[in-house]
Amino acid sequence: MSDQLLIGILGAAQISAKALLVPASTSSEVEVTTIAARDPQRAREYAAKHGIPRVAASYEELLADPDIDAIYNPLPNGLHGRWTLAALAAGKHVLCEKPFTANADEARVVADAAERSGLVVMEAFHYRYHPLAQRMQEIVESGELGKLQAVEASFCFPLPKFSDIRYNFDLAGGALMDAGCYAVHMIRLLGGAEAGGEPEVVRAEAKLRGANIDRAMRADLRFPAGHTGRIRCSMWSSDVFKISARAVGERGELSVFNPLTGNRISMRGKEGKRVERVSKRATYAYQLDAFAAAVLRGEPVLTPPADSIANMTVIDAIYTSAGLPLRQPV
Repeated sequence: MSDQLLIGILGAAQISAKALLVPASTSSEVEVTTIAARDPQRAREYAAKHGIPRVAASYEELLADPDIDAIYNPLPNGLHGRWTLAALAAGKHVLCEKPFTANADEARVVADAAERSGLVVMEAFHYRYHPLAQRMQEIVESGELGKLQAVEASFCFPLPKFSDIRYNFDLAGGALMDAGCYAVHMIRLLGGAEAGGEPEVVRAEAKLRGANIDRAMRADLRFPAGHTGRIRCSMWSSDVFKISARAVGERGELSVFNPLTGNRISMRGKEGKRVERVSKRATYAYQLDAFAAAVLRGEPVLTPPADSIANMTVIDAIYTSAGLPLRQPV
């Protein structure tokens, strides 16, 4: 491989512009060369709009291209696993949008394939690569807050277009899958799951939009060390817009208004209040840097398949606790 990473995109998803094309436009190590979509005309229009040089006639043709090193997979949730596996079989590294797969069992299948291949597979929790997330974790682990008591995360936004694929059970949709996967990941980060303390689900309650589709979800969890976790997520509920994270300890509290795109941490404790600010550079730029570094130089990633299995395991447990069936791959 050269010192530049050549990436192809599966599907003409809107997120590709923000998550990949914009940061790639300022990267000396990454070039997006090709796109394929189910509708070739849509792919051509997307390529023309965003300056992508080549349009492949199909996903299969794109994967067969020997000049492409890696694949960005922003397809609907239920297709993530299938096409990540196909990309690995074709010898391509994969940056896969969250959620990693439809459920934990499928995540294990993909993780096994990734390990056998020796290729880089990275789940696109872009916030995790920003200095804000790293600083949040540092503060909690430093003991500044004292013994941890509770961690909370919310990801609520309005999506009144009920024909959107995110409301489609057959495509592994639902608020927990689309928004809640972030909230689950954040409380695992703050709660110490990366050190081996994965939480158990105590209870969960869903608000539905049709059969089996959660438009909102609330879940309470407990970590092995005794502290609690709570997630709230919605695509349509009275919580119109709320994206936040919070960690509470015996001696203080950390809160972040928007841990996805913000750069400000608020601290409150016995010594008073303070605010910390970190880089304003986009989370997606840090994520793409990390993916390129992993492929080109073998550097480790923060969201490998093992972490994806753990996150999907908690998501599955929340659905089960709420009395809903697990999402299934297409």
